[in-house]
Formats: sequence, C-alpha cells, structure tokens
Amino acid sequence: MPESLNVGARSRFVTATAWLFIVLALMAATTAVLHNASLASLLPGLRAQAGPGNGLSAWVLGYLPWVLGAGLLMAMATLAFSIGLLLRLEWARKGFIGVLGLAVAVNVVGLWVQQEVVAHVVSRTLKAAPLPAQVVDVFGSFVTATSVMGVVVSLLTCAFLGWTMHRLMTPDVRREFA
Repeated sequence: MPESLNVGARSRFVTATAWLFIVLALMAATTAVLHNASLASLLPGLRAQAGPGNGLSAWVLGYLPWVLGAGLLMAMATLAFSIGLLLRLEWARKGFIGVLGLAVAVNVVGLWVQQEVVAHVVSRTLKAAPLPAQVVDVFGSFVTATSVMGVVVSLLTCAFLGWTMHRLMTPDVRREFA
C-alpha cells in the first residue's frame, strides 16, 4: 500500500507552540519595556548602592541597560519567529530553533549569575545587619531553598526548550513547512 504524505498539514504541536510563544514573547516584551523604563529612572542610585562587585554580576550591573535591551530584542525576535511559525514559514522554524538554543545557553549562564548575585547580596546583608545566630540560620535556609528552586526551574526550562527544539526538527514537523 502506498504511503501518503500530508505535506502542509497543520499539527496541533506547531500551532500550540506558536501561540504559547506569541503570548510569552508579548509578556516578555512588555516586561522588558517596563524594566528599561524603571532602570532609566533608578540607574544612578542603583550603581551607587551596589558598590564594587566582582565577576559576572558586576559586569551585568555595569551593562544592565544593554542586557535589558538584549532581552527586549530577544522578545521581539521570538514574537516575529513565533508568528512565522504559526504561518508555517521555513525561515521562521529555523530562526525559532536558533532562538530556543540561545535561550537554553542564556539559562545556563543565568544559573551562574544567579548563584553569584545571591551569594554577593547575602554576604553583604549578613555583614551589614547584626543578626542573632538563629535568624542567620533561618535566613540561610531560605536562601538555600530559593537557590535550589532557581536551579530546578532553570533546568526544567532548558529541558522543555530542548525538547521543543528537537520536536521542531523531526521529519513530521519539517513536512509542515515544505
């Protein structure tokens, strides 16, 4: 029996992925615009309060307007590629896979930044405030739990994005874009 191919058939996966990332990109773009606006008004005080830092967190703080601008650019690129994915455009599928790969890389680097910033903030806070030992222990437990949850959420996000990338590269999905 001959095999029939449904070239151009629209799968629920691609449609759901496109709509999910359209909504997420719109929310990320809105958040990035608000962060850029608040940063413009708070940056002089923020730099003075942060003091000298070390490592990647100091670099991120020093280039925070550029980092937030890159976030806005990524949100807009994700929105454009998601709309193209919804329209089943091949260039959008390839671009979307690239954006997801970049998001995975940023999440992995973000784990390092997250741990470094938390350690820097916690050490400064504990040095500045005289706290009883019991309070320091409770505070340390909350910080540890928050750090662990941050790692778990980041790794789950990377796994989801990786699975989505893999699924977009399967032959069935690629046929939709032929």
